[in-house]
Amino acid sequence: MNAHTASLLFASALLAPLAAQAQQQMIPAQSEISFVSRQMGVPVEGRFKTFNAQVVFDPAKPASSSIAFTVDTGSATLGVRESDAELPKAVWFNVAQFPKATFQSSGVKRLDTTRFEVAGKLSIKGVSSDVVVPVTLAQSGATTTATGSFPIQRLTFRIGEKEWSDTSMVADEVMVKFKIALTGVGKL
Repeated sequence: MNAHTASLLFASALLAPLAAQAQQQMIPAQSEISFVSRQMGVPVEGRFKTFNAQVVFDPAKPASSSIAFTVDTGSATLGVRESDAELPKAVWFNVAQFPKATFQSSGVKRLDTTRFEVAGKLSIKGVSSDVVVPVTLAQSGATTTATGSFPIQRLTFRIGEKEWSDTSMVADEVMVKFKIALTGVGKL
């Protein structure tokens, strides 16, 4: 074995653990983050058009996983032009001051073959709160899809301030729903 081959083998041995922890890639066209609020008792669904996920997930070692999301709050839409014009304003998402909402995991726990709990910190409008997010994984070929939903209290994050803090008009609880398609996840 020559010195060059030995160097390559040594470098490969050093990088092998990093390859096992490779970051998965989100497939934007197959991913979505939406939310459902209730206005005067009627469900109203919206979504975020722009978001990104940074995922390092090993199904065999979920505790070593790291999951982070960044959501462009200015991309929120309810599908109605007048409502969409209000969402970036200070009383709602205050996009000028807080253009991003974030989630950073602090722990991942396997519940069974396809179900996990992801604990972490959700930050919206400068307010952070601990959340536990149930996640179900499904695999089809090289694509792994993570789905789930969890409630948040919008007033905790100051979403809908002043006259909009009246929960008889817009309920405090908002259900956040997601479907994130990823490549590069190991077999479940």
